[in-house]
Amino acid sequence: MSPDPSLSWSGIRVVLLDMDGTLLDLHFDDVFFRSTVPDAYARKHGIAVERARDEVLAAYQEHQGTLAWYDLHHWSERLGLDIPLLKEDVAHLIAVHPHVLPFLEAVQASGRPIHLVTNAHPLSLGLKLARTPIGDYLTSVITSHEVGWAKEQESFWPALARRLDFDPASTLLVDDSESVLNAASAFGIAHLRQVRHPSSTAPPNPPGRFVSVLDFRELGLPDDSGSGNRP
Repeated sequence: MSPDPSLSWSGIRVVLLDMDGTLLDLHFDDVFFRSTVPDAYARKHGIAVERARDEVLAAYQEHQGTLAWYDLHHWSERLGLDIPLLKEDVAHLIAVHPHVLPFLEAVQASGRPIHLVTNAHPLSLGLKLARTPIGDYLTSVITSHEVGWAKEQESFWPALARRLDFDPASTLLVDDSESVLNAASAFGIAHLRQVRHPSSTAPPNPPGRFVSVLDFRELGLPDDSGSGNRP
């Protein structure tokens, strides 16, 4: 798979990366939210799994795109379940996407900071960092729960820029969510790439508004390691 020639690493000084669906296979989250949680809800309330799934998915939709959607404590209270404990039951499904680690290694070697920017709740984030090596390459980890807005909300991005002090014109953001990329684009982040294949067990998403990649090989690798590009 050839690198995207439209992505010029010479103009990139900071790299922002999403976690779920971007660095990590979304299969874990799909199974957890679509099967594990509804199954546990059905057992707790003594109802059919089909009814439980309908009720749980309807509850999800009420908060989609907000901090509450990603808040494990919120869902524990809302559904009457120990959501963090349930995640442990399927934690063996947590996996890094192919070709991600060589990309992270090359960017780290180039001296560019790599910031993980995620909507994941801190408890979910801790579970995934403990079970994968991606944390070894990260300059910092920022969650939307710290910032105060979900990444889909435009207020998130200026708040993040103040926190990390980056120039949007020389920043690369890779994310699997078009709504997140829309918000980042409105803020002015110049280099945006959408991951089209967030889950290994689902077909790739169709192309959308943003330049998309099927995997990290298409982003290419910075070839200027040690050349003084550190911001």
